Amino acid sequence: MDLFHSAKAVRLRSHHDKYLLAEEDEESVTQDRNGSSKNAKWTVEFVSGSDSIVRLKSCYGKYLTASNQPFLLGMTGRKVVQTLPRRLDSSLEWEPFRDGSHVKFKTRYGNFLRANGGLPPWRNSVTHDIPQRTSTQDWVLWSVDVVEIEVRSPGAKPSAPPSDTLPHSDSLDFESSSPSSVSIKSANFSRQESSDSYAGSPPKLEGRTIYYHIADDNGEVDDESVEGYSFAFRGNGVDELTRTFEEETGIEGIIMCSRSPLNGKLYPLRLQLPPNNVTMHVIVVLSSSKGQLLFHFFRMFVSF
Repeated sequence: MDLFHSAKAVRLRSHHDKYLLAEEDEESVTQDRNGSSKNAKWTVEFVSGSDSIVRLKSCYGKYLTASNQPFLLGMTGRKVVQTLPRRLDSSLEWEPFRDGSHVKFKTRYGNFLRANGGLPPWRNSVTHDIPQRTSTQDWVLWSVDVVEIEVRSPGAKPSAPPSDTLPHSDSLDFESSSPSSVSIKSANFSRQESSDSYAGSPPKLEGRTIYYHIADDNGEVDDESVEGYSFAFRGNGVDELTRTFEEETGIEGIIMCSRSPLNGKLYPLRLQLPPNNVTMHVIVVLSSSKGQLLFHFFRMFVSF
């Protein structure tokens, strides 16, 4: 893309109006509304021999990497992290291309850089995936703010590392005063918010609070020692609860379950939720989970 040919550093803003951030642990990648942070600035490198594939380097000198680690067990999304491998491989390479007024970033294996929204733990996370639901198609769209350009002579090609080995310099001086570069301040940074919270009294909670855990591939979950997540739900039916959860997370094919107080086993929720908006604790099981759990569910359903 021509946009990247003149870019020395960029900031990427997601569909959720949040910026791609390199976390201080020098490993994690998240989203945040604070685009003025140095952590939101990514240096552009072109892959040697290509004028369309780039690497993005964080303020810690590490590359935006499409890892093979699953974000959550059983989910299709894989983690996007910061790494500094001994050799630069294809997991660091991104192909940007336009989609209307936005940009998509495709890995060499066909996935897309995806900014997740919805419920925790997906909220503010970043993965690479191919969205399956219409409601999450926009999660792979990014706005690119060029914050530093590289001035080249006419006809010059974008700079790239001399080889597929790591550069010798580990300098983090992104505010270069060299005459070969010039800093550009994007108008988009006038809107700076350090978090998703706002001043004022919290809104009155409507509906019931749903606490949930997510089972692994084998249908197992540690809901006793591991703290779960929660969200507010105003409906009364299991179908509506399931649909709301799928829309918020982009995950299809789930079974809402509860744990029996008698024997501790999981069983699927039935048509209606308890009355009076009582607080509920549920366990989300993927329909692709293995083993005797789904066989047990099937027997329960066909017995109704």
